[in-house]
Amino acid sequence: MRNKITIVGAGFVGATAAHWCAVKELGDVVLVDIVEGMPQGKALDLLQAGPVEGYDLHIVGTNDYKETANSDIVVITAGLPRKPGMTREDLVGVNAKIVRGVVENVVAYSPNSIIIVVTNPLDTMVYLAKKVSGFPRERIIGQAGVLDSARMRAFISMELNVSVENIHAFVLGGHGDEMVPLPRYSTVAGIPITELLPPERIAAIVERTRKGGGEIVALLKQGSAFFAPSAATMQMVEAILKDRKMILPCSVYLEGEYGMHDICFGVPVKLGRSGVEQILEIKLTPEEQEAMSRSAALIRSSMAALEL
Repeated sequence: MRNKITIVGAGFVGATAAHWCAVKELGDVVLVDIVEGMPQGKALDLLQAGPVEGYDLHIVGTNDYKETANSDIVVITAGLPRKPGMTREDLVGVNAKIVRGVVENVVAYSPNSIIIVVTNPLDTMVYLAKKVSGFPRERIIGQAGVLDSARMRAFISMELNVSVENIHAFVLGGHGDEMVPLPRYSTVAGIPITELLPPERIAAIVERTRKGGGEIVALLKQGSAFFAPSAATMQMVEAILKDRKMILPCSVYLEGEYGMHDICFGVPVKLGRSGVEQILEIKLTPEEQEAMSRSAALIRSSMAALEL
C-alpha cells in the first residue's frame, strides 16, 4: 500500500512540492486548496506528466478535506506569502487563522499523521499547530533549517567553486533574520569553512543566508521563493517515509533542550518513520548561545500575537 501525502495550499510552494513528491514517487498525493478548480487543475496537470516522467501515482486535487482522510503526512503551505518590505512576523495574524483551520481538519481526518509546517512565520505556526492539534511533539515539525542550510550551502559553493554535494551547512534558530548559521559546524569535504575562507567572506555568506528569502522576495516583487522551500520540504518527507534517520535542522517543540521550554525552534533532529526520533544537542560557544537567545526572543514576540 502506497503512502498518502496531503499538501494543503496549491500555490507555488504547494504545487511545486506536489511535483517533487511525484517525481520522487514518495506516495499518492492529495492537493488541497480553498480556491475551487485550482487544486483540481494542477493535480490533473501533474497526473498527466506521469506518462512522460514515468511515475505511477494517484494524484487528486480537492476543496474537501474528506479526501485527505488517513494521510501519512500532511504538509501545510497554505497562507499569505511575503511581499516586499514585509517580515515573516508581519504575517502572523492572517496566517494563524488559516493554519488553525487546517490543523483542525487534519486532526479530524488524519489523527495519526505527521504534520510538516511550511507557512510563515514558521516557528510560530509550528507552535500553533502543536497546541491546536494536541499531537505529540514528534509529529509536528517545521521546515526551515533545511532550506536555510541549503541556501548557505549554495552560497559557499558559489564562493569556493566546489560541488554543493561536498558541502554541509548548519543553520539553527528561528526562520527569520535572527537565524543562527554556524560556520564552525559548516564544512567542505569535512573541512570547516573557517579554515577555507577569511572571516569577512564568512560573515558575508552568513548575512546573505539570513536575508536569503528577502532577497528573492525583492527580486520577484510578487510572491516569494518556492523551488527551494518545496524541495527542502520533500527532503523531510522522504526522510520520514523511507525511515532514513537523516540528521536535519528542523523546528520542533522544545522541552528543556538548549535551555528552552514551550517554544518551537530550529535544532538538529533525526527524522525517521515516526517523525522526530531524536533531538541532538550540540555544544555552543557563548557567542552562539547569545545568538540563539536573540532568535528565540524574536519568536516569542511573534508567539505573543497568537490567540491561544
